[in-house]
Amino acid sequence: MAWDFLNFVAVAAFAFSGAIVAMSERYDIFGVIILGIATPFAGGIARNLFLQQDVVHIWEQGIFLYVAVGTIMIVYFFPKGWVMFWNRWNVYLDAFGLSAFAIQGALFAMNNHLPVGAVLFSAIITGVGGGVTRDVLAQRRPMVLHTEIYAVWALFAGAVIAFGIIDYTNSIQLYILFGAIITLRLLSFHMNWHLRFRDLYRI
Repeated sequence: MAWDFLNFVAVAAFAFSGAIVAMSERYDIFGVIILGIATPFAGGIARNLFLQQDVVHIWEQGIFLYVAVGTIMIVYFFPKGWVMFWNRWNVYLDAFGLSAFAIQGALFAMNNHLPVGAVLFSAIITGVGGGVTRDVLAQRRPMVLHTEIYAVWALFAGAVIAFGIIDYTNSIQLYILFGAIITLRLLSFHMNWHLRFRDLYRI
């Protein structure tokens, strides 16, 4: 149940985020649908390909595909003046998707009895893959390449699960981790935490 809930939240958040980005870039309805669908599903597809697991195609996503399409349609028919307003808040939607998908990726690897390295990799690629795909399709600089901390939080979520810091079968502990990753991501954004060494840029 916890995994299903996190999937639901992540798909809705990333579909909303992808559609808002497409609208802000003045894409037509086809472009909005492509970005809105690619954002929630690209990370999971990439994860399965890299880990040589069976790929669940987009059209086989069941209720999650309907959630994504429904979210996209809601965004598309927003009053156009709302689009730029929501685009300014896109970092919050992205934080929800990053957290939920990173946890989902780690759970996927754990449930398939993969080694620790695969759990960490799965958390990262599932967490950031959709956002990278969205930004590339929108011709934006991917958030994962910014100096601010982004992919590290997906790695952190994977490490917490892989090393048994929490019981990943306990829904309450997963929800706490979910909230913690969102909080850390937003703190790193608003407080401008980064990983770079400033002296390296002084040429």
